[in-house]
Amino acid sequence: MHVVTDVGNRLVSVPVSSMTVVVVSFCTREALRVCLRSVLSAGATEVVVADNGSTDGSAEMVARDFPLVSLLVDQSNPGYGAAANAAISRCRAEYVLLLNSDTWLRPGALEALQAYLDAHPEAALVGPRLLNLDGSLQRSCHHFPTPLMMLLDYSWVGRALDHIPVVRFFYLASFAHDRSRPVPWVSGAALAIRRSAFDAVGGFDPSYFMYYEEVDLAYRLHQAGWETHFTPVTDVTHLGGASTRQQAGPMFSQQVAAALQYFQRHHSQARVVHAVMAFRFAMRGKVVADSVRYRLARCDDRKRELAARLKNWRRVLAELRGL
Repeated sequence: MHVVTDVGNRLVSVPVSSMTVVVVSFCTREALRVCLRSVLSAGATEVVVADNGSTDGSAEMVARDFPLVSLLVDQSNPGYGAAANAAISRCRAEYVLLLNSDTWLRPGALEALQAYLDAHPEAALVGPRLLNLDGSLQRSCHHFPTPLMMLLDYSWVGRALDHIPVVRFFYLASFAHDRSRPVPWVSGAALAIRRSAFDAVGGFDPSYFMYYEEVDLAYRLHQAGWETHFTPVTDVTHLGGASTRQQAGPMFSQQVAAALQYFQRHHSQARVVHAVMAFRFAMRGKVVADSVRYRLARCDDRKRELAARLKNWRRVLAELRGL
């Protein structure tokens, strides 16, 4: 079945999908505009935008240019998980596709993800393949956090494993993302959700302001007997950092803090201590590597970039010493 719908002031005929789409947005007006056009072109008939108090006219743009989209604005900016919970609670469909505002869907994406969920009743969460703007792979499959995984994911050690063929399939950050498989967790940039499972575990934990809310959700679903799957049945372009790059340093600190919050929530104090040690090792490695790059750099712009990165790593190291 097809319907004629308004996609950014342009009438087009699109296939109808019964999967609701929820987009969480904060100060990403132009990226959000492109995202919503792709969502409507993909056939979504119920779309909810949860705007966390944007000051760039995002909410006004949605209300003006996309009148069929439901708009939920919370000026208090409660965080990603809390905004997603509020929007998903308004949805009527059995399945919800949760998107970052800097993602673009392809035609057929909703039908492909809905069919996958229909065929895999054990899956509570399904992540499609993510691509960068240039078409390259954006790795989205991960192991549940452990001190060892933190060491691999945040330091040069994990990148070294990319060159060991036997290891690549088992270390998910190096997995080729070329086949469907159950995984511990997938990136929340594009996340197909089975509502019955989501509601059964209480949705996202709103105490995570940003980062690791999808990790925590996948872990609790795993504990309740559900699975998380990755599938390349459709590709989703993800720009990445459309809102967070505006404050890259503080956001990286927030990411590390959220990781440690996850450890404190789900693991022993000993594991928390080991995770802090792993982060310290990773940050020291980044300081050493970027210090060398800074000394070798000849371009002023490159030096400024490296100086900002070094400031970030040292800030996180100082915060970790405080723990």
